Amino acid sequence: MMKALDDYWYEEETQEICGIKVPSIVNDFVENQPSIVDRFYTKLYNVPPNKPDEPQQILFHSNRICLVGLAKEHVAFEKGIRSVSFEVGKFDRSENKVSGRKKSGGMILQADSTLALVTCVDDSVYKVRSCVQGKLVEVNDRIVDAPDMMRLSGEGYVAIVMPKLEHCDALKERLLGEEAYHKMREK
Repeated sequence: MMKALDDYWYEEETQEICGIKVPSIVNDFVENQPSIVDRFYTKLYNVPPNKPDEPQQILFHSNRICLVGLAKEHVAFEKGIRSVSFEVGKFDRSENKVSGRKKSGGMILQADSTLALVTCVDDSVYKVRSCVQGKLVEVNDRIVDAPDMMRLSGEGYVAIVMPKLEHCDALKERLLGEEAYHKMREK
């Protein structure tokens, strides 16, 4: 819960720079400022046709970075997540190392590549797919120690993937936008 500005002791001082009065920032405070995720990311969703209870969310930034994670409606959240593992088949995604602006050394991913395995309390296991064709920039190691963090939008991503510039438009067309996703969920 956010406190009212009056609850804080604050004595505003008039400031001048080069003889010009600096306007107060107190009056510019916006109490209901949208979150960073809402302001800077486009929410896209992938719903596997044969598994509608396993949707994934992709937060697409204007710089092409994609945060891939589970959508809030994913069945794993209802069951309770016990653990997250980045060891998939013969790959350990957490061993991925990139360098430079072009992210050289990043593992190449297809849209159906498995990023992680999520194990629930009832021992059911769900694959977290990349949903994005591109390079794996990093995985979120914090969710291994705290799987409940996956519930937090923007913080609970599984991996960061950088698609090629020429694949971005096709990616946006293939995935569901936020409005289309919520309409589909209502049906």
